[in-house]
Amino acid sequence: MPDARTSPSYTAMANRRTGRAGAAKVAPIPWWRSYFLLMRASYRSQMQYRGNFLLTLLGGVLFQTVGLLFVWIIVSRFGSVGGWSMAQIAFLYGMRLVSHGLWMVPCTQLWSLDTTLRNGEFDRYLVRPCGPLLQIFTRRAYLATLGDLIGGVVILVAAASRLSVEWSFFSIGYMLLALVGGAMVEGSFQLAAAAMSFRALSNQSLRNLVDEIFNTFGGYPVHIFPRMTQWILTFALPLAFVAYFPAALMIGRTESLPGPVWLAYMAPLAGFLLLSIAYQIWRRQIRYYSSSGS
Repeated sequence: MPDARTSPSYTAMANRRTGRAGAAKVAPIPWWRSYFLLMRASYRSQMQYRGNFLLTLLGGVLFQTVGLLFVWIIVSRFGSVGGWSMAQIAFLYGMRLVSHGLWMVPCTQLWSLDTTLRNGEFDRYLVRPCGPLLQIFTRRAYLATLGDLIGGVVILVAAASRLSVEWSFFSIGYMLLALVGGAMVEGSFQLAAAAMSFRALSNQSLRNLVDEIFNTFGGYPVHIFPRMTQWILTFALPLAFVAYFPAALMIGRTESLPGPVWLAYMAPLAGFLLLSIAYQIWRRQIRYYSSSGS
């Protein structure tokens, strides 16, 4: 999400008006186009080293596959987890992983905010004609996150082929919105946690904690946990809205939901709401930024 409606970055060519000799009008580039231009340049620079690109991508896919392998071992031992079969859990795991990738691919550089603040690099973001949050996101592309996204898509498609999901225009549209909404849920907590860095120059442990919670609990049906944990993962830290609610609705397992069915239908909206709140937290906390002087 940008810090302004349009980025103040400008095109190299001015639009000259007739009758005004030498006069030029510079058109602003929309923030979303600035983002894609900067990220494309970053990816192109890193893809010059093809071997490194492929190994990094493969590493990301294998890392996430190991997580699913652990789930498979548990299901193989007990037959099911909370009444969910391996294909159903893989569907849930795939949705969670795709949402994770959709958040990590464009926004992973938010993890470097602490370093950016301590070494004084953030000072330059404040004087450039572009929002500081957009500059952080486009600081550098992290190739391993593409492996998370690709691995999630492969797992999701493979699991869906094993299930009798009734695909329709509504179900496909709902799943796409749920995947984007799930990415926003995770991204909102990471953005809010990162914003706290303006008060405490190092809070990496807080973001690691959030990431650990999402990775540890996100791949399992929430109803297998104790009642208090279900409540926390649904309302206090709404991890259930990332993949559990949407997956349960799509595969017809709504009887296990720790809440009314309408929450599952409204799950995609949770991400938009939480990200809006997180962005307001970011805007308030950035006022407390104090230059390191370096």
